[in-house]
Amino acid sequence: MKVIATEMAERIRWYQESGMDIFCVAQGIHIGTPLQILTLSELREEIGDCRRCKLCEERTQIVFGSGDTHASLMFVGEAPGEEEDVQGVPFVGRAGQLLTKMIQAMGLTREAVYIANIVKCRPPNNRNPEPDEIAACSPFLRKQIQAIRPKVICCLGAFAAHTLLATTERISDLRGKFFDYEGSKLIPTFHPAYLLRNPSAKKVVWEDLQQIMTALNSDYNPILSQTLKGNIA
Repeated sequence: MKVIATEMAERIRWYQESGMDIFCVAQGIHIGTPLQILTLSELREEIGDCRRCKLCEERTQIVFGSGDTHASLMFVGEAPGEEEDVQGVPFVGRAGQLLTKMIQAMGLTREAVYIANIVKCRPPNNRNPEPDEIAACSPFLRKQIQAIRPKVICCLGAFAAHTLLATTERISDLRGKFFDYEGSKLIPTFHPAYLLRNPSAKKVVWEDLQQIMTALNSDYNPILSQTLKGNIA
């Protein structure tokens, strides 16, 4: 019973952060009609010159996200790096260049997908985002997802997967599996930065990308996809 209560409390907290009208009833939780979902431009205005966590102290600018505001595929990473902090665009450094190759290998362009991070400001010296920073920023990511309503969400790395799936399982155990996330299909895979350090993992990441292609397009051609395999090398 304690486990059920904990799970219930976590779900209530998530709905509250997502802007939903909720109330408890004797036989469970009733989820009311969702409040008006913000557009991405409205959400960016809501964030403003964010001072909600200590990352604001050293950032150059907020890195909100980029791409098609109605994309069927959304990539979610960890946090902006040095180049992202300078340019104000996610995934433009070395890892971002590899992500671009991954997207192109799928027959897509960066402009056709949406890319964002768990936190919107660069952690000092590119350290990992801390729990309080993730807690302060992740509600905005959830609202981005609500606004875009992607068919598939690809979590790049453990931080993105752990945040959206509320789990601590290893990314190696989560990758390649589909999970339901508020009506979207969510699949974790390794972060491009990990692939730069471990090139042999590109093979399994390509398998994950193939699954995404299958989910996005029922007319997916596995023979054609094999011809693209070398493009993320």
